[in-house]
Amino acid sequence: MPPRSPKPEATDPLYGMRHSCAHMLAQAVLQVFPEAKLGVGPVIENGFYYDFQLPRTLTPEDVKDIQKRMEHIGKQNQTFVRQEKTIEEAKEFLKEMPGGEQPFKIELVSDFAEQGSTTVSFYENVDQKGDVKFVDLCRGNHTETTGKVGAFQLTMVASAYWKGDSANPSMQRMYGVCFATQEELKDYLHKIEEAKKRDHKILGKQLGLFAFSPLVGAGLPLFLPKGARLKKTLEDFITYEKEKRGYSFVCIPHIAKDALYVTSGHLGKYDAMMPIMETEDGGDKLVMKAMNCPHHFEMYKAEPHSYREFPLRYAENTVVYRNEKSGEVNGLFRVRAVTQDDTHHFVRHDQIGSEIDMILGLTKVVYEKFGFKNFRARVSVRDPEKPEKYFGDDALWKLAEANLVDGVQRWGAEYFIGEGEAAFYGPKIDIMVEDALGREWQLTTVQLDFTQPENFDLTYTGEDGKSHRPAVLHVAIFGSLERFMGIIIEHFGGAFPGWLAPVQVRILPVSDQFLPYANEVLEQLRTRGVRVEIDNAAETLGKKIRNAEHMRIPYMVVIGEKETSERNVAVRDYATKEQKAMSVEELVKLTQG
Repeated sequence: MPPRSPKPEATDPLYGMRHSCAHMLAQAVLQVFPEAKLGVGPVIENGFYYDFQLPRTLTPEDVKDIQKRMEHIGKQNQTFVRQEKTIEEAKEFLKEMPGGEQPFKIELVSDFAEQGSTTVSFYENVDQKGDVKFVDLCRGNHTETTGKVGAFQLTMVASAYWKGDSANPSMQRMYGVCFATQEELKDYLHKIEEAKKRDHKILGKQLGLFAFSPLVGAGLPLFLPKGARLKKTLEDFITYEKEKRGYSFVCIPHIAKDALYVTSGHLGKYDAMMPIMETEDGGDKLVMKAMNCPHHFEMYKAEPHSYREFPLRYAENTVVYRNEKSGEVNGLFRVRAVTQDDTHHFVRHDQIGSEIDMILGLTKVVYEKFGFKNFRARVSVRDPEKPEKYFGDDALWKLAEANLVDGVQRWGAEYFIGEGEAAFYGPKIDIMVEDALGREWQLTTVQLDFTQPENFDLTYTGEDGKSHRPAVLHVAIFGSLERFMGIIIEHFGGAFPGWLAPVQVRILPVSDQFLPYANEVLEQLRTRGVRVEIDNAAETLGKKIRNAEHMRIPYMVVIGEKETSERNVAVRDYATKEQKAMSVEELVKLTQG
């Protein structure tokens, strides 16, 4: 994921620069492949892309050549000139292009006509002599000339389907980035290179955290001992923080009858459900759980509830199963077996505000623990154009959306409205954080739900002795633990803080002579809960230190004659490279953070 740089609005000068770069890219490609068929070339975060149907696959040499041609186009300072054509004029014009008919562009013109347009616009690139060098179907906006596009760089080539549909022709997509200044571009490219070094898939293998097996299947990570320790440390941390705040931990099975998800509405609305399984006798139809809330609702219904119990918070760190497409699974970032730190808060309507405040307060504590200092919120609401996508009463939706906006306003962080981003049964708050490279990740979700309590007939006895309907807040602080692990591996570059590291301490005896005391220290640390290992290989101390640094062990404990005689340890800090003598008890405190 690239550093955060929100997609600019069409009126933003940066939008014009990036959009102009897309046209310059298409112009350069046509110089190399005059017969190329042009797709679309939109502005995206940090830059632009353009889709092409070409006579052959692009090579790295092609990309370098096209980059140079774009730079030359920029130096020519060609002017962007807008033209209007009727629908029929546009189609005829696109049929008579110098390199031949442009079928994809003609299809777009037909689409615009179906949407009610009677005219479409084109932009010409005109050189200093007045000659037209390139023309493209386009709404705009652009810079005045190609010489004012800022600094740009082509970055990669990928495959794409026309209009994103696998039934359509395959195309080659060329990506580029563009910034207003060369300094901004240089900084971005530096961060991209740093991100490659921090790639969690590479570090995960180097540090012995996780593996994948073709026999097990794509999107199903196998956590090795060190990775399992890291995962458990995260679960222990969030469990401790939640239990301090009155959460009750529960446990549910991993499958359920399909009827459970018919009641919740997920079957038919949620397209990542695993296929239904049938029992041998043809009786029950079962499905792997893709979410935990329906189970927790049935658990809630197992006992009567009073208004005095609320808020009631069910929590669970458990796996759900998502039928993700093979092409979309990606390391730990997108998996099919997803461990969630899931919670469901059953609240009276008058408690919604205070409960949201508590959740966002917990979120801030968690983020600060991991060094995430910049974060903002998206309030995800309904798409007003597609009301059929959502369950529930319009008035309750408006109430829920207003409650979430009020909550983030009290929290005080930056927020924005994400129209159409709500789940089918309720609006939500999504929290985005910036990592050490300035990249933005969506983590915590807080979803307010008035619909499922109706679907499952959830009730409690109020102070008036009557039956009332609770509201439910669906909350995951980490979200997917697998994805969160991928994020923090890259955030810390594999060099985890001492409290979090899978191996906090590695003991390095100078020689076999000092193994007895080294093993004694090993046992002292283990009995105090420190995650520790010993390097008793027949290697030099220098080699042992390099090996430990390669594995990014936070604390290396050197034990030689001095340490053995003084009954202490020499601790070398991975982060500072400093070495200091201390007692075992002091080392224990150091690992606790």
